[in-house]
Amino acid sequence: MTDIPQAQAARPQLIRAMNEQLLLSQIRQLGVCSRADLARLSGLSKPTVSLALANVERSGLVRTAGQRTGVPGRSAVLYEIRPEAGYVLGLDIGHEYLRGALADLTGEVRAKAEARSPSDNVLNRVGELIKLADGICAVAGIGREQVTQTVLGCPGVYDPSRDAIVLTGGLPGWDRRAVLAKLRAAFGSEFKVENDIDAAALAERDHGHGRDFPSFAFVSIGSGIGMGLVLGGQLHRGAHGVAGEIAFLPIAEGHSGADDSEVRKRGSLEADGAASAIVRSAKQAGLRASSARQVFAAAEAGDERASAIVATEARLVAKAICAIVTVIDPGLVVLGGGIGQAPGFAATVTAELAKISPVLPEIRVSALGTSAIVDGCLAGGADLAWARLTAQLAQAQPDGEQAAVSWPVT
Repeated sequence: MTDIPQAQAARPQLIRAMNEQLLLSQIRQLGVCSRADLARLSGLSKPTVSLALANVERSGLVRTAGQRTGVPGRSAVLYEIRPEAGYVLGLDIGHEYLRGALADLTGEVRAKAEARSPSDNVLNRVGELIKLADGICAVAGIGREQVTQTVLGCPGVYDPSRDAIVLTGGLPGWDRRAVLAKLRAAFGSEFKVENDIDAAALAERDHGHGRDFPSFAFVSIGSGIGMGLVLGGQLHRGAHGVAGEIAFLPIAEGHSGADDSEVRKRGSLEADGAASAIVRSAKQAGLRASSARQVFAAAEAGDERASAIVATEARLVAKAICAIVTVIDPGLVVLGGGIGQAPGFAATVTAELAKISPVLPEIRVSALGTSAIVDGCLAGGADLAWARLTAQLAQAQPDGEQAAVSWPVT
């Protein structure tokens, strides 16, 4: 007779931790709520809710927020997340600007700043970014060491085999290992690099058109080309972190002039469809334009040469979106970036896409501004901060006793 393994009951410590994390998640979503609210929504008994709340309140993650009055019966004590229990720093290093913001654990932005980066030296730019972060923290009244989670949005993806950022596009020197070493020395172990377009997709999920769709693609066309893919409400990165690197789709349309080295470095789609390719085509057509914006303005004013260039760009983008549709079939595609958000461009892309795509997803233009990458870093950083803080809460409870956790207080 084969022995059947005996099932073991969950340890009280594990049950307590699970209950506390459940209640913390609900308070985070609701904002302000009572014990009765939490018992009703969680399905836990009121005594269990009271015990769990007592521990998380001692830990400093939750505080009382007054009482609910004006309803029949006894007034109820209200609870909310203590904002100062954690801070998230979101940063964006772009080709021209450095941006950043600091938010507390409730998501409220305490301080933000931006600055043009005059330096071409990558390590100097990192130094400028650290200086910007220190200024943001100073305005918020905290030290950099009090930040729970720092997330930096930048071109490229992290390659653990090289311990460096790769596929960095047009940001010279950003793939040097010394870059990450300097950033980690400044921001500590709770530092994470996020692809800038993926970060913008997170911002779109939380604050933009993505709120209406569980799955969507955010396609950015500007100085570079990239995609952030959200599936079932979660950012999809892929096995190697390169999901969304559509710059390397082997698609071209006719913005001629890119050499082989540029194609290998930036990818065929980006070399043929980014802003620099539009300017190159404009010069070849005899237009006096130094930016893609000027080409689009000339097309809007009726210049036939500029209109032809814009039409070519729309066909190129439509081909890329068609490839996305046939693999992912998203209900929504959001266009971002300087070209993607150009007036009338989405309508032209939609018309071209209708000619070649088996189905037509909804095409919308992102309404998010220049802070989208920072906002996305704050959104992703908040999830990481919560995971870290709740894990520490669970680890701090020896079996059989309720132990308080000490969080930084400002």
